[in-house]
Amino acid sequence: METQIVFETHSISEDNEYGIATGWRDGQLSARGRLLAVELGTRRRGDGIECVFTSDLGRAVETARIAFADLCVPILADWRLRECDYGSMNGQSAIDVHQDRRQYLDTPYPDGESWHQAVTRVGRFLPDLRLRWEGARVLVIGHRATHWAFDHLLAGIPLEDLIAADFIWRAGWEYRLP
Repeated sequence: METQIVFETHSISEDNEYGIATGWRDGQLSARGRLLAVELGTRRRGDGIECVFTSDLGRAVETARIAFADLCVPILADWRLRECDYGSMNGQSAIDVHQDRRQYLDTPYPDGESWHQAVTRVGRFLPDLRLRWEGARVLVIGHRATHWAFDHLLAGIPLEDLIAADFIWRAGWEYRLP
């Protein structure tokens, strides 16, 4: 049986609004982000979600807690779903961190990890998902690295293509884990 994965990005953080690449720092949602988290919960209510998995970083956990505060759905945080570790660049200007992100495809950010390493880390989550949630419909709240990992590992999109494209938000992506 297939497991259905619905992916949503964490809501807008204060760092997002200030143009900061939070990376492995927790961050917190902005006022607008909290409203969008409520909208996420409304949008996914009645969607058959049996469990919510979230990155353990504060902005993702906060998104999940707000979105599903009144539902009896387990919310499980997993460090493997984190954003790419920008190392000494965590918390720096998003323009500075992302303008040359192709150079970090295989080479780690200073004191951090490469995009390939981040995708591999997120990929380790998938076999464990099958152990308990095979055949279920689950929601994952994460980051760019989480999204790219699912696009690469489950949809077959080359990471080189993902890293070259601009991120365009939408209300969720769906994947099948065979």
